[in-house]
Amino acid sequence: MGEKLIINKYFDKDTMSVHLKEGTRPLAKRGKPGSYSLQKISSSTLTNNLLESISKEINEFAQNKQDSFIEIQNEKSTIAQIGKTRIVITSPPVSDTWEITAVRPIKKLSLTDYELENKLKERVLKKAEGILVAGAPGEGKTTFVQALAEEYLKQNKIIKTIEAPRDLDVPKSITRYALTHVKPEELKNILLLSRPDYTVFDEMRNTDDFKLYSDLRLSGVGMLGVVHANLPIDAISRFIGRLDLGVIPHVIDTVIFIKAGKIKKVFELAMEVKVPYGMKTSDLARPIISVRDFETKTSEFEIYTYGDQTMVVEVKVEEESIGGIRKIVEEKIVEIVSRYSEDAKAELIDFSTAKIIIPRKDVSRVVGKDKETLKKIGQELGLNLKIEAASLEEEKKEKTPVDFKVGFSEKFIQLDVGTKKTGEQIEVYSEDEYLLAAKVGKNGVVKVRADSDIGKEIKQGIKKGKINICF
Repeated sequence: MGEKLIINKYFDKDTMSVHLKEGTRPLAKRGKPGSYSLQKISSSTLTNNLLESISKEINEFAQNKQDSFIEIQNEKSTIAQIGKTRIVITSPPVSDTWEITAVRPIKKLSLTDYELENKLKERVLKKAEGILVAGAPGEGKTTFVQALAEEYLKQNKIIKTIEAPRDLDVPKSITRYALTHVKPEELKNILLLSRPDYTVFDEMRNTDDFKLYSDLRLSGVGMLGVVHANLPIDAISRFIGRLDLGVIPHVIDTVIFIKAGKIKKVFELAMEVKVPYGMKTSDLARPIISVRDFETKTSEFEIYTYGDQTMVVEVKVEEESIGGIRKIVEEKIVEIVSRYSEDAKAELIDFSTAKIIIPRKDVSRVVGKDKETLKKIGQELGLNLKIEAASLEEEKKEKTPVDFKVGFSEKFIQLDVGTKKTGEQIEVYSEDEYLLAAKVGKNGVVKVRADSDIGKEIKQGIKKGKINICF
């Protein structure tokens, strides 16, 4: 940075960033990524006039020096790059007072400094082409990306960068593009025509950034993106909703999580068709993104759609996680069943079975003829559904039990409740599970086809002495 600039006096060799705000004392972050302290570096309070002078000096210097430039300039805000230092200047009404923040790298590393295992080194240098480098601000993401970009350069790869603003410290042979000065579509065309082997996308923030990264990757360009995230899985979650779920593993194949300047976690992504973790029946199999630990190859997360919800499920599910999934599934069941009953409630028994709680007056409508409606709802949800709620059981108890006789013909099961019940509505249960509602015929008999699903359940229930009838 220019030696004569006033702001230089606030820096020493251990200073990562300087924070100057009108009406306060100057502050500096000193240390290294992941291990720094915020210190007061002067006893003098910063004045409006001093900050205006510093701002004017920075603007003039950035416009007249070869290694410096103004990246963004609006009426009340400026982002400038002076050498390796990025400077953000704001004033009222953008900020409540004048404020200047200057950030610079204090250490440059090579890939060998990270002591990568051979297997990981081979992946990032030869196999991975959709890499996300994630971590919280100030943890060393950019430093790692710079080291990786320079390693690609040593392998005679053509490297480009996308930055907003430009603050990577890379060799001059790497062309750096400023997203603040070009539209994403134009930049995409430039990059595709110039055919880089790898493009470094520093700090993706908004939907346009993620879309540009994805478009370039799907076009065959190797991509190395930087994303702010507190957890490794959060980096992948930033793409959910911005891309079709099935496309994500084709865009991202490796996630490297940086904390305190070191690689703390590496994920790899793969698409599988399987039954999601925690579910049991094979009918629930679906496409799933498996997020695996790179070292152990064990799946730690699964990402899939359930109805119109996208689920990100930790494979080692804690009870709290199960509770969150249960709530989403139960809400989805109620949403669908509400087409037939306004007062529906649901309870997830396990990941393959649920019971529905509905008023007695709506039971016939929800179950449908030969349980067709209930089956349809179950297929839409991917669950086995039962109408077996305590409230329904109580309603059943309030009704009057009916004595009945059972007869069988070639095609029908005959439930004879007597001619006194002719024309009345009866309900048939197998223990507490509702089976059907039917109107009694003139001869006091209700006929059920023996080869129907309901007929088979009634036949089984009769053998076990579980069938009862109420009106």
